[in-house]
Amino acid sequence: MSLIQTQYLPHAMETRARLETEPVVRTLLSPDITPDLMARFLIEWSARGAYMTEPVDGWIRSAGERCIALGQEKVGRQLITHAKHEAGHHLMTLQDARVLTAQWNASHSQKLDADALVAQAPTAAMREYRQVHDEAITGDLPLGQAAIEYEVGYLAVVLVPRILARVREVLGQGTLDTLTFLREHAEVDVGHTALNERMMEGMLSTHPEEGRRLAAFGSRGLDCYLRFLDDCMEAARRSVGGVTAAAA
Repeated sequence: MSLIQTQYLPHAMETRARLETEPVVRTLLSPDITPDLMARFLIEWSARGAYMTEPVDGWIRSAGERCIALGQEKVGRQLITHAKHEAGHHLMTLQDARVLTAQWNASHSQKLDADALVAQAPTAAMREYRQVHDEAITGDLPLGQAAIEYEVGYLAVVLVPRILARVREVLGQGTLDTLTFLREHAEVDVGHTALNERMMEGMLSTHPEEGRRLAAFGSRGLDCYLRFLDDCMEAARRSVGGVTAAAA
């Protein structure tokens, strides 16, 4: 068994299990979800997702620089190289939000303003998501950043494909095709997850006692992301119910 399996995962499984039980997940995968609720959720996820995604390359690069400063040269260089692949991904979420909003406006009397949706104030979960990254990067365990990405990447490769399958069933292939950010990350995060696993495995080979702390960072990040998805669902429900501050 790998050190990830023995030293890390036992401390991460409780939060991972919520990918099956969280109310927002059960709603998204339910056969009873309405097309309007699904569509509005996807708009919120994309619009608010820019706030969650824009700092990612900077977080990874800063974690790498911090690792190097602490004498962890190899993993630091790996992180800095990895950061280059994440630059600009928030632009995909912005474009998806605009396309989804245009699709909504074409078929609904209640018009939405994509820019207003993107500009919404972040929720507590969104702010905490940024905070946990900053805590990892500035502390004495900057590889905690990789643990956060590892857990959110787990969501991307395990849960997102199931959500995308429901999108196809509920809204059709045309809507699925517009979700460029989600579709790409459901695929490429397999490789990112493998990289993060190798980096953490390397650390655990010399510091197995850090498994619990790495998992704590990862689990906090995943918890924030699940609560963020719940925020998106609640906003979607309010909008479908006819109450929204972003209606034109």
